[in-house]
Amino acid sequence: MPEDATPAGGLDAQVRAADPDRWLSSRFVGDLQARGDLIALYAFEAELLNIPTRVTQPMLAEMRYVWWRDQMDGVFAGVARKGHPVLEALTDIVARRGLRRAPFDALIEGHIGRVQGEPHDLDAFYVGPMQTAVQVLAGPAHEARVVDAGRVWGLIQVGRAEEARVLRPAANAALKGLPTAAFPAVAHAALTGSERGEGGKRLRLMWASLRGQV
Repeated sequence: MPEDATPAGGLDAQVRAADPDRWLSSRFVGDLQARGDLIALYAFEAELLNIPTRVTQPMLAEMRYVWWRDQMDGVFAGVARKGHPVLEALTDIVARRGLRRAPFDALIEGHIGRVQGEPHDLDAFYVGPMQTAVQVLAGPAHEARVVDAGRVWGLIQVGRAEEARVLRPAANAALKGLPTAAFPAVAHAALTGSERGEGGKRLRLMWASLRGQV
């Protein structure tokens, strides 16, 4: 196993350290099991994101991504890799929530592409994971409503804030039909990067949640 397994019960702390914005948005999920499921998804993404920081050679990074790609066979067959909290949690969530494999594979392939010098795939990195998170919180049939919100979030992350601003009205129009329970999966797209500290981000997320807009 090429990754250091996070100790059991430590996924929340892992996500808070690696992905503080989405960790904050997850605080708006009232159902504790649903929040835990969301955190497990984000912990999986954190594991992938951290690979280039743990190895210095692109080939080694690619090998680790291939390892994760291979683990998806077990995850979607309902056979958890014992001793790896992220994979154990993911296997359980996939079975209970009926999640599709395609977004997971696309995300891993997106990371492999980045290692190989390919352009950032916004849909693989941001839209697919957001759609999966929405399904965890509100079930299937809402994927199309969050495509633009996912792209807004992605554009912010890659420093294309003006493009994100232009896309926001379309994203918010699509979000009008999104169940309230699913909004924490998209709330972080309301963050612009100009907020000061965690307190400023919390206020921004709270306002976004009240309006149902990013």
